[in-house]
Amino acid sequence: MKFYSTNRSSPEMSFKEAVIQGLPQDKGLFFPEHIPALPSSFFEELPDMALPEIAFEVLKHFTAPDITPDALRAICKEVFTFPIPLVAVEEGIYALELFHGPTCAFKDVGARFMSRCLQAFAEPNKPVTVLVATSGDTGSAVANGFLGVANIEVVILYPKGGVSEIQEMQFTTLGQNITSVAVEGTFDDCQQLVKQAFSDEALNNEMRLSSANSINVARWLPQMVYYFHAWGQWRRQHPEKDAAGATFAVPSGNFGNLAAGVLARQMGLPVRHFIAATNRNKVVPAYLETGEYTPVPSVSTIANAMDVGSPNNFPRIQEMFGNNYGQLKQVLKGYWTDDAPIRSAIQEVKQQHDYLLDPHGAIAYLSLKQHLPVLKTDGIFLETAHPAKFKGSIDDILGSDIALPEQLQAFLNKPKQSGSIGNSYSEFAALLQEQHKLQSQP
Repeated sequence: MKFYSTNRSSPEMSFKEAVIQGLPQDKGLFFPEHIPALPSSFFEELPDMALPEIAFEVLKHFTAPDITPDALRAICKEVFTFPIPLVAVEEGIYALELFHGPTCAFKDVGARFMSRCLQAFAEPNKPVTVLVATSGDTGSAVANGFLGVANIEVVILYPKGGVSEIQEMQFTTLGQNITSVAVEGTFDDCQQLVKQAFSDEALNNEMRLSSANSINVARWLPQMVYYFHAWGQWRRQHPEKDAAGATFAVPSGNFGNLAAGVLARQMGLPVRHFIAATNRNKVVPAYLETGEYTPVPSVSTIANAMDVGSPNNFPRIQEMFGNNYGQLKQVLKGYWTDDAPIRSAIQEVKQQHDYLLDPHGAIAYLSLKQHLPVLKTDGIFLETAHPAKFKGSIDDILGSDIALPEQLQAFLNKPKQSGSIGNSYSEFAALLQEQHKLQSQP
């Protein structure tokens, strides 16, 4: 499989080349040269397939020939080691729980898969520096996925004061090959610094850079797997229903997760509709309403992992519909909400259904409540992170003291190791160059 740039001004690359480079030089996004259609037999067998098996059958089309079938099977077995259950919340509405991995967030899937790919591609004495901007869960998932991997250094940028305390502890207490840097600015500022680094020709001649944000194809593609898995579980529970009778509601910030779901649909997953569920950072819902796509500065909300004013991955969704607004709008529905309804939904769902939502899942749940009466399907919303990752907010909303799962307790009381820079590319470039000098010393 070859990958081209959505801006079409950079050469095509293999999977290996696209993963290592992360971002095309023309500042587009890598996209597969064609989208394979999965056979009907795959969907017939899907309800009874194990997660690693689903992953192998879906991803083999994109990773060949750079990763052999045997190597890919081994990677899938190593990555997909935790359950991703579909849980009934109320009649016709289900939560896909993506928080049972090592850092209690959906990004464990993509980060672990990418780390194993880069490890397979790593060359002795040629270290790769992985850059990642995070608004919360990406940092912890990437840091833990790459921790201790030889020949790979990770640099995480995050907005100072813009992530939850538990999220921050998960990527600032590790040390080893993980460097965390607080930026005086927003997530969009962090993301822009990473983009500038990739377009800095002199810096790229000096060191090998890669990205671990969802712009990287090895982070983005494996997220398809749990959409197939969710549909398989739903079909096993409801074989009597229309195979296309479920709508996915996806909490959306940088839109990599939703783009993966749409790609699964392009490969044959029988889903008619997706909902882009956002907080007050409503660039995409506004686009779906007006046809005008206008990124704006992000604003802070209770659902901080979705505080993105310029979603990096949305061009991939547009690419899948040939940039045809009418066709895109038939499949993708929009929804946004303020903080107050999020708080109310968390309270009400806990009281009425004894299910605890996190702020991001709450937005997706609310989007289903609005759209399902019109769409007339069942609804599956993605619970992208464990509610305890937002313990301060959840405790305040419920007047409770929710327990931390074991994965999160492990980060408590560890010393924080984090640097700090202003919102300045010159400062960031200097930091990377200094780190590269240290790596190069014998």
